[in-house]
Amino acid sequence: MNNEWPTSHRAFTAKVSRLTLAAMVSLMAGCAVGPDYQKPLIALPEQFKHQQDDREDMSQRGQKAAQDHRFWLAFGDPELARLVDQAQAANKDLGVAVSHYAQARALLSEARADQLPTVTMGARGGHEKLSIDQSYGFPRSHDNYSVGVLASWELDLFGRVRRKVEAQRAEVKASEHEVEALRIAIVGETAATYMTLRGLQERLKVVQDNVENQRQMLNLVDVRVKAGRGTDFDSTRALAQFQSTAARVPVIEASIAVAQHRLAVLTGQQPESLDLVSTTARPLPTLPARISPDTPGDVLRRRPDIAAAEERLKAATARIGVAVGDLFPKFSFSGLVGYQAFKADDVFSSRGAMNSGFLGVDWSFLDVSRVKARIAASESEASAQMLQYQQTVLLALEDTENALVRYSRTRMEDSLLEQAARDSTKAAGMARMRYQSGMTDLYELLDAERAVLSVQEQFVDARTRSALNAVALFKAMAGGWPQPDQLAANQTTARKP
Repeated sequence: MNNEWPTSHRAFTAKVSRLTLAAMVSLMAGCAVGPDYQKPLIALPEQFKHQQDDREDMSQRGQKAAQDHRFWLAFGDPELARLVDQAQAANKDLGVAVSHYAQARALLSEARADQLPTVTMGARGGHEKLSIDQSYGFPRSHDNYSVGVLASWELDLFGRVRRKVEAQRAEVKASEHEVEALRIAIVGETAATYMTLRGLQERLKVVQDNVENQRQMLNLVDVRVKAGRGTDFDSTRALAQFQSTAARVPVIEASIAVAQHRLAVLTGQQPESLDLVSTTARPLPTLPARISPDTPGDVLRRRPDIAAAEERLKAATARIGVAVGDLFPKFSFSGLVGYQAFKADDVFSSRGAMNSGFLGVDWSFLDVSRVKARIAASESEASAQMLQYQQTVLLALEDTENALVRYSRTRMEDSLLEQAARDSTKAAGMARMRYQSGMTDLYELLDAERAVLSVQEQFVDARTRSALNAVALFKAMAGGWPQPDQLAANQTTARKP
C-alpha cells in the first residue's frame, strides 16, 4: 500500500492556505453591519431626597460602601448569618439561575465556534450495484471505499456572525447579573423572614406575659368577689378579657411556624426541618445606627437588575446587525481532502486521492421583504429593551427612596412607642394598686391592661418593621456580591454528601 502523501494534495493544501489568508485579510478589513451600542444617558439627582445628611469625605463613604457587601453581618446575629450562608449554598431557585447562566455560557461558546471553520471527517465502505444508466459502461457491481475531511467556513465579511457573538456575549452577562439579582432577593427574603420570625417571637412573649398578668388579675377579682367587694359581673368581664388575650397565642404560634417553614425552604430544606431555626425565642437583632446609600449613581452602578437590563439592550442592538447582515451576500469556503477507490488496497494510494475547493456566494436579494421585516422586528425589540432599561432605573430609584423614608420613619415610630410602652406599663401598675386599695373600679384596671397589651404589641410591630425596612434598604443598595461562578461552586459543595 502506498502511504506517500500525493503531490496533488500538497498543491491543494497550498491553495487552501492562500484562500484562508485572503479571507482573514478581508475579515480584518471588514466592518460589522448594524448600529454600534451606545450607553443610554440618564440624568440622576446628586443625592436621594430622603438621604441622611452625611458630612463625610468621599474616602470614608467609599469605605462604608465596601463594608456593606455582607449586610446581614451588620445585625450582629450569628443565627441570621448561618441561615444566609445556608440559603446561598442550597437554595433551589438560585441553583436554577446558576444552571441557566451556565447554559448561556455554553451557547456563547457555540456562537464563537461559528467564526471558525467547521471540520468534519467521514469514512464509508461497502458494496453497491448500479443501474445500466448509472454505470456508463463500467462494471455495475463493485465495492466502494472512501475517507475524507470536509471543511466549510462562512467568511464574515460584513460582521453578521460577529454581531451574533456580540449578542450572545451580552446575554451571558445579563444572565450573570440576573443570578446576582436573584441572590440579593434570596438573601433579602431570608433576612426579612428571620426578622419576621424574631418579631413574632417577641410579640408572643408580650402576649404570654399579658396573659399571665391577666390571670393574676382574674384571681384578684375572684378573691374580691368572694370577700363581697365585687360582683359576678366583675368576674365575667375579667374572664372575658383574659380569654380574649389568651386567644391571640395560637394565632401567633401559627405565624411563627409559617415563618420557620419559609426559612427551611429558603435554605434548601424540607419545610418540617424546624431544627434549622432555634425554637428558643430571641430578641430582634440590633439595627445599625445609620445606613448611608451613597449617591444615586453609586447605587445604580451596583444594582445587578440595572446591569442585566443594559446587557439585554446591548444584545438587542447587536441583533439588529444580525438581521441587517442578511441584506448582504454571504461568502463561504468549502474544501474536501480525501481518498476514494473501488478496492480497499487502493484507498490510500495516489490513484485514490481526491480533493475539491469552492468559494460560494449566497445572497437572498430576492427575499428582501422578509429580511426587512426581521430588521424592523429587531429594531422594535431594541426600542422595547431601551424602555425596559429606563423603567428599571426608575424603579431602582423608587425602591431606594421608599426604603430610605420607611426606615427613617419607622425608627422614629418605634422610639416613640418604646416610651409609650413604658408609660402604659407604669399606668397599668398604678391602676392595679388603686384597684386593690378600692380607689377605683375594675373597668379602669381592665382598660389599663388593654392599653398595655396594645401599646406593647405596637412597639414590637414597629421594631419588626424597622428591621424589615433596614433589610429592604440594604437590598436596594445591592453592594458587592460574589460572581455566579462562585455561587455555582457553593451550590456544588452544598450538594455533595
